[in-house]
Amino acid sequence: MNNLFTYQEPEESTGLLLWKVTSLWQSQIKMKLKKYDLNHTQFVVLASTVWHSHLKKGVTQKQIAQQVNLDKMVTSNTLRSLEKKGLLKRKEHISDTRAKTIHITKKGITLFEKAVKDVETFDISFFGSLKKKNEFNNELLRLSSQQPLT
Repeated sequence: MNNLFTYQEPEESTGLLLWKVTSLWQSQIKMKLKKYDLNHTQFVVLASTVWHSHLKKGVTQKQIAQQVNLDKMVTSNTLRSLEKKGLLKRKEHISDTRAKTIHITKKGITLFEKAVKDVETFDISFFGSLKKKNEFNNELLRLSSQQPLT
């Protein structure tokens, strides 16, 4: 059976370790966001909208999907859900009739300000023990920017 695996022990597998850490981190984030009636995808899409809110014309659904690396349909459904909650609005794009611009509402800003404090406080605690955090982040950024294998 050992001939099936590259590693002698499961803990030697980077993929398994990443899976375990990601699962632990996501479960904790899920608990933090529950009191705001947000799931993690909704929070990330809301954060992207807030991040882009400085743009006068607003951010498009396509820009959000690209920034957070989400499928277009998932992004659309998430935006629809956030709009139903009154956290953002979709408006006609000024120059592209096929596109909508996404704008955060006052209710959305208020909720996001509370939620992001909890999430960032947790992130600082969770990742605080990393010895080379900047290098770790740079490596994650490099990996996340790679083209998918086909």
